[in-house]
Amino acid sequence: MIQNLKEKTGKTLEQWIEVARSSGQDKHGEIVKFLKDRHGLGHGYANLVVHKLKQGGAAAPAAGGDDLVDAQYAGAKAGLRPIYEAVVRTVESFGKDVEISPKKTCVSLRRSKQFALIQASTKDRVDLGIQLKNVAPSGRLEASGSFNAMVSHRVRLSDAKEVDRQVRDWLKQAYDAG
Repeated sequence: MIQNLKEKTGKTLEQWIEVARSSGQDKHGEIVKFLKDRHGLGHGYANLVVHKLKQGGAAAPAAGGDDLVDAQYAGAKAGLRPIYEAVVRTVESFGKDVEISPKKTCVSLRRSKQFALIQASTKDRVDLGIQLKNVAPSGRLEASGSFNAMVSHRVRLSDAKEVDRQVRDWLKQAYDAG
């Protein structure tokens, strides 16, 4: 996220930290709200800026962002990283408002709200969760079931080539609805 910050928002992390400092707010949530409401930052970027501000303004990614993704695709799951990267490339092509928000066990894909998530579920499979209202599960597009309550559907991916036009279309539909 730090690497994409300037391209996506027009300012570097250090510049955003200065903007956050100028808010006159002390609480994390208040500064996030300021950055979102007054400067149009997405939640993921605003949260990142405030975390870095609270850490003393350090620009190095500390226990977040890239580190979280690296941890998800380490060891036996390292071979799944190309699937993750193919999904990210696909959603980034939709617009500059896509937020890639790594968590401990998955990566949330957001616009104004989460429209999909990527999770390295096993050493052989990435599960792509997609939020599609009023779309019946069919074929590769399964009901999410117990996979994740934050999405309505799941697509099981075992190779980056499976991030094809059909997956792109489902992701785009979810993005457009968000």
